[in-house]
Amino acid sequence: MGITKIEDALARLDRLTNEEIRMAAAEGLKATHDVDNKVQAIDVKVQSVDDKVQDINDKVQGVDDRVRNVDDKVDLIIDGV
Repeated sequence: MGITKIEDALARLDRLTNEEIRMAAAEGLKATHDVDNKVQAIDVKVQSVDDKVQDINDKVQGVDDRVRNVDDKVDLIIDGV
């Protein structure tokens, strides 16, 4: 086997190695984008849950205010008796 054939084989091996590295990097980038998209989707869902919890909190506050109002009226009735 001549030196030229060895050099050609090493050059080919180098090209193949570089191509494999690029392919692996592309796969890693694709996986990163997939994870990023899923995290963004989860973020939207969590924000939706947060909005719903805030809405429920507002409604509970309204009920609490009404209960307080009824309690005040009961106190007035008891004081009037």
